[in-house]
Amino acid sequence: MQRLTLFLRRAATALAFIAACGAASAQTAAATDWPKGPVRIVVPYGPGSTPDIIARIVGDKLAKRTGQPMIIDNKAGASGNLGTDAIAKAPPDGSTIGVSIAGPLGVNALLFKKMPYDAARDLELVSIAATQPSVLVVPVTLGVSSTDELVTLMKKNPGKYNYASMGAGSISHLAMESLASKSGSSVVHVPYAGSGPAVTALLSGNADIAVLPAAAVMPQIKAGKIRALAVATAKRSAALPDLPTLAESGLKDIQADAWMGFVVPAKTPDAIVKKLHDELVQILADPEVREKLKLQYMDVVADTPAEARAWLAADIERWRPIIQKNNITLD
Repeated sequence: MQRLTLFLRRAATALAFIAACGAASAQTAAATDWPKGPVRIVVPYGPGSTPDIIARIVGDKLAKRTGQPMIIDNKAGASGNLGTDAIAKAPPDGSTIGVSIAGPLGVNALLFKKMPYDAARDLELVSIAATQPSVLVVPVTLGVSSTDELVTLMKKNPGKYNYASMGAGSISHLAMESLASKSGSSVVHVPYAGSGPAVTALLSGNADIAVLPAAAVMPQIKAGKIRALAVATAKRSAALPDLPTLAESGLKDIQADAWMGFVVPAKTPDAIVKKLHDELVQILADPEVREKLKLQYMDVVADTPAEARAWLAADIERWRPIIQKNNITLD
């Protein structure tokens, strides 16, 4: 009887091992076969946005490497929540991936009382593909040439100057509120519907200051109409190496990196996530791709899922006190 019991236990152990090996083999096969058909790349913003640019540049290369079409699906709305929700609720089989940013991937949960998805539960970050520095800018007519001069001017005239943002709760809004808080000054917020109108406000004299993505302001900076004072990044940007960081002026931990990350629905098989990650890393190492991104003032990141999650977590904790202190809400 004891021998029979021992035999049955060993048999059960062996069968469990075989089943586990079979599951691992099936998952490996799924990754080898991925993608089996067209892949939808959901972008929670409109055509021409930075996530859209990343999706199209990388998607073109991904299609050539895999031999399957990559279909860009722009789903703008609700500060990025609409499209990101579509990614979260898609089948977790590799047929849908997405390109999103810090807002809908975490920060928006601090701004909206109710979210249509739980980013931590429903989404998995694959990699932050690239980041674009946000630039502190002023009209040339303001007459300041450094961050120190701007802060001095703001302190001498509390509440006199206003700043343009890309909208309430946007990274340009949070960065300027952080700057005002850390410099001990006050400035009036005027939200606009995107970076284009914010730049127009600077040019027309309706706004005095802004922190905006580099691609939005560099043409006017080169034309001599807007002056760049600093980048809101942890270290100097490879795309704009001559611009100092805000930290170099004593304004530390104002990191308004406009990064773009690839995500998939939660429960997507690990092997597919790894295959996608490996493809992204190789594509982002391509000199042609890097040159295209450089023209958009983007720095390649291509980090691991764990590193991407850590970056997002740091962003959430950085903006949490600014959002709470200023009672910033979007609903």
